[in-house]
Amino acid sequence: MTVFVNESSKSVLSGISKMKSAMIEDYNRWMPPTTETRKKMNEEFVEGFEVKYGSKYIKLLTKNGGCVTAFIVGVDTDKKFKKGDILKPAGWSAPARNAARGNVLDGNYPINWTGPVYLK
Repeated sequence: MTVFVNESSKSVLSGISKMKSAMIEDYNRWMPPTTETRKKMNEEFVEGFEVKYGSKYIKLLTKNGGCVTAFIVGVDTDKKFKKGDILKPAGWSAPARNAARGNVLDGNYPINWTGPVYLK
């Protein structure tokens, strides 16, 4: 399943908030909270988000810091990407710099509960 984030944002932080809300919506579609166990799993997913600020990227983590979900470009000085661009993780500490999967400031991008979608 995929949720499409239509709205633009005035700040990166606001854009990340909209992206997280879309990821939660997608998780709820994938794992409807129909039982107590599923309700608990949904709560853990929502509470498990963490945002870490680096010198160049903002790292979005889930499962209480255990999984890197996305990197967001947090500077205006990147040679390839613009501020707010969403990048898939290449690993724990670096994004895949092949292409942006969307931009949290511009909106109009798809997102899954697991993170940015793959390129077509």
